[in-house]
Amino acid sequence: MAIDLDDEDRRVLPQLRHQRLQQRVRALRGDTVVVDSTRARLVWEPRRPVASYAVPEADVLVPLEPGPAATPDDGRPVLDPRVPFAVHSAPGEVLSLRLPDGGLAVGAAYRLADPDLADHLVLDFAAFDWRDEEDARISHPRDPRHRIDVFPSARTVRIEHAGRLLAESARARWLFEGTFGFPRYYLPREDVAVPLERDPDLATACAYKGVATYWSVAGDPALSRIAWSYEEPLVDATSVRGLVCFFTERLDLSVDATPVPRPWTPWSDPD
Repeated sequence: MAIDLDDEDRRVLPQLRHQRLQQRVRALRGDTVVVDSTRARLVWEPRRPVASYAVPEADVLVPLEPGPAATPDDGRPVLDPRVPFAVHSAPGEVLSLRLPDGGLAVGAAYRLADPDLADHLVLDFAAFDWRDEEDARISHPRDPRHRIDVFPSARTVRIEHAGRLLAESARARWLFEGTFGFPRYYLPREDVAVPLERDPDLATACAYKGVATYWSVAGDPALSRIAWSYEEPLVDATSVRGLVCFFTERLDLSVDATPVPRPWTPWSDPD
């Protein structure tokens, strides 16, 4: 019987998963190398769609100490990237790392109880600066199976809110990412019909696309932080440099005059 790979990804989401990496992985605190490993793995704790680095305990170059209790897992169906590392969905032991300057990376390591990974420590990406070989990483580890494809399209993309036209373009670039079930539409600024104001207080990072700048529709509080752009994208996303993308999960979208249902994502709720 044929296997639908999207269904398979959903089936294994509740399980503890891992994958061996071939590259050298290092974690740094300032100029100090805290982890140096050519035996790293990616580990996805149950219900997490984004992986963490895990390395053999012998490749951690600083002392380990007992850490605080794990933050309780509230049982939500998906632990999206906004859920902190301190929430663990697999059995194990929280540890802290004693740094050479005397500081403590509290709860930055997790010793899994699973026998296949019992000698590995899962590490908090946010606690360190990371290198894959000599390449700096941002946001979270990159999944070798995750990719970005961008296609220019002549189909007309129209975006509205409560009957008000926000943007319309037959020059959009459609960005497909990983296993996401829908594209994102990146539009030339000339095809945006409303004035946008940059939000100076918000920026987020994507491991594949870079650092996002956020935009609000001027004078409309209901459309605060409703769009984003990548002004200096990473290599995979250079073709959407400077283009504007709207949160279509909160707006009305049509393609060639055909309405497109709103997808549900963790960003469907503006809060």
